[in-house]
Amino acid sequence: MTPRFGQPPLGRIAYRRRPGAYAVLWREGRLLLTHQTAPEPEFQLPGGGIDPGESPVRALHREVFEETGYSIEGARFLGRYRRFCYMPDYGIHAEKLCAIWLARPVLRRSDPTEPGHSAHWVAPSEALELLVDPGSRQMLRRALRQLGVA
Repeated sequence: MTPRFGQPPLGRIAYRRRPGAYAVLWREGRLLLTHQTAPEPEFQLPGGGIDPGESPVRALHREVFEETGYSIEGARFLGRYRRFCYMPDYGIHAEKLCAIWLARPVLRRSDPTEPGHSAHWVAPSEALELLVDPGSRQMLRRALRQLGVA
């Protein structure tokens, strides 16, 4: 069973399934997060939706690049969770199926190409405070245990 984080689904609202690929990005004792300015400013694990016909790993590489400007290597699957939310930028209620990988950012190729995103290197304790999504925080804790940090 895939654990659920956040609010339960609301009544009779039709939720659209939205699979996504996200990364805990670790290098030299720091984590690379993305900050999204809209619809609400928040720090997130880099990643996002998997396009139709796209593999999860391909989506992971694409989304990390779009949101941070970095290429990654060594992606290892950590786990998955789901959450129900409203996505105002798409105008839909979504059941987000979040697959999380641990990866290493290796090369900054550009600034983030996704509008409203910026890349930030932070300490693990700071990342746990900055991430709003409880599922992301749980996956970060799992990654830190695997890395021998927590």
